[in-house]
Amino acid sequence: MRITVLFLAILFSFVAQAADQLKFRDLYGRGGDFSALAQQKKGQEIRVRGYMAPPIKAQADFFVLTKMPMSYCPFCESEADWPTDIMLIKTDDIIEVLPYNVPIYVTGILEIGTEIDPDTGFLSKVRLVQAKFEK
Repeated sequence: MRITVLFLAILFSFVAQAADQLKFRDLYGRGGDFSALAQQKKGQEIRVRGYMAPPIKAQADFFVLTKMPMSYCPFCESEADWPTDIMLIKTDDIIEVLPYNVPIYVTGILEIGTEIDPDTGFLSKVRLVQAKFEK
């Protein structure tokens, strides 16, 4: 009995420290505004499941995560046309490109709000920074 209680305490401690897993739909409210949950999680580590869109640049340290597999990069839209089912992923290292139809999990710090990347000129409304991904 005592071992079971200890095991459960350790397990719950580990789960409490893990990043919250969110879905794309959790990030937006009505009219394309950010949800209360997204506002609450801003600046915190979260985990999202999605697909790596084909990169638009070789040897990059960023990619676009999409809700559904996409064989093209949806990143060159205006803010008015910004889809609510994609997000920019910024890593600390050059990424290993994966096929667009392989599901991945990405963990990183949530940033929200319109931003234009000074290096690439690309616009994003939602980003995960210091991100890592796995199949």
